Amino acid sequence: MPVAYPLLPTPTQRLFQPAGGIIIYWYDGQLINSGTLELAIDDPGLLYGATVFTTLRVYDNSLDSKLTQWGAHCDRLKFSLQHFGWSIPDEGRLRQGAELIMKQFPVLRITIFPDGREWITGRQLPPDLKQKQARGIVASLAIPELQRCLPTHKTGNYLSPWLAKMNAEKLNAQEAILVDPGGNWLETSTGNLWGWGYGCWWTPPLTAGILPGIMRSQIFHWLVSQQQQVREEPWTRELVQGLSAIAYSNSMIEIIPIHTVIHPWGSLKYNSEHSILQLLREMFLA
Repeated sequence: MPVAYPLLPTPTQRLFQPAGGIIIYWYDGQLINSGTLELAIDDPGLLYGATVFTTLRVYDNSLDSKLTQWGAHCDRLKFSLQHFGWSIPDEGRLRQGAELIMKQFPVLRITIFPDGREWITGRQLPPDLKQKQARGIVASLAIPELQRCLPTHKTGNYLSPWLAKMNAEKLNAQEAILVDPGGNWLETSTGNLWGWGYGCWWTPPLTAGILPGIMRSQIFHWLVSQQQQVREEPWTRELVQGLSAIAYSNSMIEIIPIHTVIHPWGSLKYNSEHSILQLLREMFLA
C-alpha cells in the first residue's frame, strides 16, 4: 500500500503558501494542493533515492529566458535518464507543470523517477541571498569520505553533501567544500568552485569527479567570451593558498563569494570584495 510521504516546507515557503497553508506541487501530470506526496512503500525513489533532479531559477517569468536555461536543464535530466536506462518523461507535460508552479515560485526543483513520473516543487529565493552575494560567506572543508554519489549525475541520493553541510553549520559556516582523498578541493555541497589568482581564473576539472553544473558551463563560456583565461586544474593545497578570491555558483544563487574557509589546520582568508568578482556578476546583466 502507498504511504503518505510528508513534504516539510522551509520557513520561507510557509510565507508564500496559498491560503490555508496548502502546498502546491506538480506530480505525475497533476497539480496537487497538499502537504504530502503519496508513494508506494517499495518505490525505489523512496527506498534508495533512485531519482534524478535539477534545480533552476526562472528569470523574467519565462522558461525561455537565456538565463533560465530550460533546455539545458531538460538535457541534463535526459542525459542521466538515458545513462541509467530509465523512462523519459513527456516533455510537454513536464513544461506544463513547470509553468504552473513558476506562477507561485521563482525556483523550481524538477525530480524524475525511474518510470518517468515527474515531481515539480517550488520555493522562494533565500531571503539573505543579496547579503551573501555582497559580503560572502564562511565555508568549511568536509571530511574526504563525504563525496557525492555518481558525481556526473544529479541523483536523489544526496546524503553526503547534506551531511557535509550540516557539519559545516555546526562550525557556524554556511557551506561545505567537498574534498578528494588527497585533500584537493572539488566543489561545495551545492555548487561549483571558482577562484582568481596568478592572473587567471581557476575551477576544478570535471575529471576530478564533480557535477558538471549548468551555471558552471554558463560562467565558463562567459569568461572565455570576455577574453579571460580559465584553467581547469585540481585545487591542491598549494593552489588554494595562492588564490586571491574564491566563490561558488549554482543555478539558484548565481555567484556567492567565500571569504573564509575553515580547515583542520586553521583557516584561509579571501577577498570577498575583490573587483574581479564583478566580472562574474556582469554575466547576469548582459
